[in-house]
Amino acid sequence: MWENRLSYDTVNLDDDENALVIIDQTKLPNTVELLHLSKQQDIREAIYRLQVRGAPAIGVAAAIGLYLAANGIHAERWDDFYLRLKEAKDYLASARPTAVNLFWALDRMENVAVKNKALAVRDIKKALHDEALRIRDEDIGVCRSIGEHGLALLKDGDGVLTHCNAGRLAAVRYGTALAPVHLGRERGMNFRVFTDETRPLLQGARLSAFELVADGVDTTLICDNMASQVLKNGWVNIIFVGCDRVAANGDTANKIGTSGLAILAKHYGVPFYFCAPSSTIDMATGCGADIVIEQRPSEEVTELWYERRMAPEGVKVYNPAFDVTDNALISGFVTEAGILRAPFTESFRRLKGSAIALAG
Repeated sequence: MWENRLSYDTVNLDDDENALVIIDQTKLPNTVELLHLSKQQDIREAIYRLQVRGAPAIGVAAAIGLYLAANGIHAERWDDFYLRLKEAKDYLASARPTAVNLFWALDRMENVAVKNKALAVRDIKKALHDEALRIRDEDIGVCRSIGEHGLALLKDGDGVLTHCNAGRLAAVRYGTALAPVHLGRERGMNFRVFTDETRPLLQGARLSAFELVADGVDTTLICDNMASQVLKNGWVNIIFVGCDRVAANGDTANKIGTSGLAILAKHYGVPFYFCAPSSTIDMATGCGADIVIEQRPSEEVTELWYERRMAPEGVKVYNPAFDVTDNALISGFVTEAGILRAPFTESFRRLKGSAIALAG
């Protein structure tokens, strides 16, 4: 039963149905439902409503979504085709402002179209199809590599604390922060994982706990405000979290509550690592103050998970989706290229420089 629940890739392309296929994460953990989405409005809504979420998965979904938009454009001239493609790109990009992988994937798709603009439109569509699948396949390889590098920081029996969900449900497979745990399980290793419930959307309770239990991991769910006590008890050897955008100086945006956890980790002397593909590093964003933080609806706090509203009418609600962790609190970044340590600006420049050299 549990294995069957993990048998699907989180994001995929169904060529026969000409549809983006995702696991509807708003229905987890009680119902595993696959959505087949073809309309741009439905795809954008799925990203906004967190039916597909997690930086890598959002990027893959956006790439496939833009290909589907391109495939539905009836135009023979490049100028006409490109105008409508740009409109579709901007529409998808408006779904969520913080996750850099959304924009990275859409920019990459647009660049493929521009690079091939001398071709017939049908051939440009084929190039976009192939690029979307390439982005998907690369995500699988990148996350597995993140798992390999993160696993080098662990030993059998270690206690791991995580926040939100940066596991296989946040990517196509493996995930980022939970990739070392899943990869270790493949090799017969055992870990004790503590997962914050992650208010207000409960990604830890609904998603991380779901996939960890499904993988046979010794999993303990805790409320967000219990993390300090768990760390004080000495039950945690390392903290792995994912992220949505990394500034050039190492300041990092992730699910709300992450910065507080990093402060606790510093106090208790527990290593704190962000696990993320290098595409999440945004060298065009200088520091955390430059990151736009998405504000979510107040209903997520006051009534989303309750049969009846659990706050008085008229109360003000502050509901940022993310906070920014100061680079001084971060032990390192686990990427597909290895573990990056401070000074982060230099580490990032070397990584990006190597990538450009390889691409050239």
